[in-house]
Parts: sequence; structure tokens; C-alpha cells
Amino acid sequence: MSAQEKINILILDDEKQFTEELHEFFEKSGFEAFEANTEKESRKILNSHNIDLLILDVRLPGVNGLDILKEVKVQFPSMEVIVVSAHGDMDTVIKAMRLGAFDYLRKPFRHIDIQIAIERTQKYLQLNRKLKLMEERNSLISKNLEKKIDRQFIGVSPKTLRVFEAAVTASKYPDANVLITGESGTGKENIARIIHYSSPRKDHVFCAVNSCAISENLMESEFFGHKKGAFTGAVSDKMGFFEVCNQGTLFLDEIADMPFNLQAKILRATEERVITRVGDTKQIQTDFRIISATNHDIELNVENKKFRLDLLHRLNTLHIHLPPLRERREDIEPLLLHFVNTYAIRFNRPNIRVGPGVIDALMKYDFPGNIRELRNMTERAIILAQGDTLGVSDFPVKASKSANGIQVDEIVDLKTTEIALIRKVLQNCKFNQQSSADALGITRDALIRKMKKYNITINKGEEK
Repeated sequence: MSAQEKINILILDDEKQFTEELHEFFEKSGFEAFEANTEKESRKILNSHNIDLLILDVRLPGVNGLDILKEVKVQFPSMEVIVVSAHGDMDTVIKAMRLGAFDYLRKPFRHIDIQIAIERTQKYLQLNRKLKLMEERNSLISKNLEKKIDRQFIGVSPKTLRVFEAAVTASKYPDANVLITGESGTGKENIARIIHYSSPRKDHVFCAVNSCAISENLMESEFFGHKKGAFTGAVSDKMGFFEVCNQGTLFLDEIADMPFNLQAKILRATEERVITRVGDTKQIQTDFRIISATNHDIELNVENKKFRLDLLHRLNTLHIHLPPLRERREDIEPLLLHFVNTYAIRFNRPNIRVGPGVIDALMKYDFPGNIRELRNMTERAIILAQGDTLGVSDFPVKASKSANGIQVDEIVDLKTTEIALIRKVLQNCKFNQQSSADALGITRDALIRKMKKYNITINKGEEK
């Protein structure tokens, strides 16, 4: 391991002999080690060196090690922590893990114990570094913007670069409405968020609304708000989307499915930037930008009198089209590697890698579900993979012929993925239903319902 690849370890313990012994062991093992016997000493090291791993004693003179753990995980979120103590109890272990500790060791421990713990952590850190390196190569947006939109925009193809350039251009004109078109799963909302958070409106609300997810009788109230008593159930005044998005951005997804009778009111609001709540006469000024999206041929809807031409012209000041993944196959490999790294971290599979033939097989697939399908396919492959190498068989793209002779493939079965995930978690948690539910992020009752729904059974004597 080169000097640049060395993992930097800080040992914080009030026992000088303990820190010296571990320091020597780590240096001989190829790590870069630092030692501190007080909190003050550790602060100096943390502020002057890029520490990857902290070995922390939970009992220090005048300070609780768990308080230090809590602080460093906030200040240095990417740093891993292994907690050690000669007076460990289960409550301490649980608190340490909840506060973000990677592992817990009770003193005295053998060098092999700490080495195994370090190796687990090292693999995790190296995986994170590979992920960061890959993102720097293929992500078209800055780390700061990624944090704001909580998403990445990965791609290397000329078509993807043109889409990104169009989004950057749109962000410079905060009053211009934008229409984003493209098939389902291509990332239209992602582009909308990039435009908003790169624009002068970035410090104000980004409100995403699915135009076909709101019942038609509540549409007007949701968009324009209502006055108390305007209708049954209107127990108080309510702001609508247009008012909430003052100085911000209103993202209208599936705009082609908006009821025709609401479109005239939407048009007037976008032209005059003035709205009136349902049941009120007072006009309210509001400054918003509309970004809309659709996976339909909206011009065909206009021809069929299902969408107003004047509203289309108003929303279509700037138009960005997202091409399907099959038309930018150069993006498949960087997207696949990104999703593999993401789910390898999430499912604690640090050694997982893509085997030979996988990328070639995927490059021949048309991906009717686009990026969303590739992401789901990768998640499923990692969940079900028996070893550390993902093979072609882990990506079941069973080919068939469509009526026009073009190959189409089997879309990922989300039900199968959910069943496999539940079985895997149950097995990992030794069939303890409460632990399994916690790991899945659902209640025990919800887990039991899913097990009944999918007929997931466990052997007698295993259930807890």
C-alpha cells in the first residue's frame, strides 16, 4: 500500500501504554497511525490531519467517549469509529452503534481482533474512495449540488452532456418556464432539480407535484389554496402550490394528464402571476417558475383536444428532451458501476464487483425502463448474488421478439426483489422478526403482513 493509499488511524485513550502499543502495531501493519491521550490532543490531530479511522475509548478522564463519538460523527461524517472499553455493557454498545460507531471491542483484545475490525473498515473506506473517484469522473454536477438535490447525474455520452448543458443554460434564466420530455425512468425530475438548485431561486421552495396523483375535485384547492369554509372540510385557510412556491420552483410532473378544465386556470396563473384562493375574492401576487415534465407526446394531446395549445406554448419556453438509455449506451457502464458501489455500501457487500461479460450483455439490452430499470436490476443482482462477483446470470435479461422483430427484455420483477430481500434479512437476523423489521425499516406487524402476503415461511423452532 502506497503512502497516498494508507489509512490514517487515530488512537484516543488515556492509557499511554495502550496507545503506544497500538501505534506500533498499526505502523507495522502498513497504516499511518497517530496517538492521543486527551481530548485536547485528539482535537489538534483531527484538525490537522485527514483521519480515516478513530479508535476511541468510551471512558476518558472528565469526558464521556460517547459524547466525543457524537461530535466527531457530525464534524467528520466520513470518518469511521471503533469504540473500545474495559467496562463494556450492552447499553454502551447499543448507544455507540446508534451514534455511528462501526464496531465495538472490549478490552483486553488481541491484535487479531482489532486487525479484523480494521480490515472490515478498510474495505468500506476503500469502497467509498472508489465511489468518490468514479463520481468525480462521471458525475456532471458538483458535490455541493449533489448534496442539495440528494441525487447524482452520471453520464459520459454526447447526448447526456448536451442535456446537462441545456439544464445549466435554463438555470441562468430563472423566470423562463421549462418543459422536460422523455420516457419514464430517464430522470426528468433530476434535471428539474438541477435547474432549480443551480438558479437564483435555489434558496427557495422546490415543490414537486404529480399532476395525475391529485383527485380532480381537489385539484383547484391544491394549486390555488382555499379560504376557510369554502367547502365541506375546509376548516382553515390553506395556501396552494402557487403560493407556497413564491420565489421558488413548481415542478409539474405528468403535465399531459392534467384535467382539461383546470388548464385554463393554470394558464392564467402562469401569465399573470396572480392567484385567488377558492372561496375568496382577494388576489395574491406570487412569483414562481414552472418546470413541467411528461413522458407522453404532448403535441398529440393538443391535436386530440386533450391539452391546450396556449398552455403548451406558455410552459414550453425552453424545451429539454431526455433521450432513452438505449440511445446513449455509453452511459450504461458508468451508471452500472455507480449503482453497484451504492448498493454494495448499503447492503454491506464491500467486495462485490462486476464480472466479465456483464457490461457487454447489458449493452445489448434496450432498457425499456431506462435508468430506473438499470438501478432496480443492479439492486436485485447484489441482493441475490451468491458470491462477490456479479455475473451475466445475475442480470436476467431474457430476450424475446416483439411483433416488429425488435428484441425486448424482461423488466425487473419488483415483487421478486422484495421477497428475496425479506428472506435475506430474515436469514441474516437469524429469523428474529423484530430485528429483521428494524433492518428493513418497517414495523414487526408490517413484516408479518408481508410474510403472509408472499407466503414466506420459516422452519419450526427458528421463529423468534
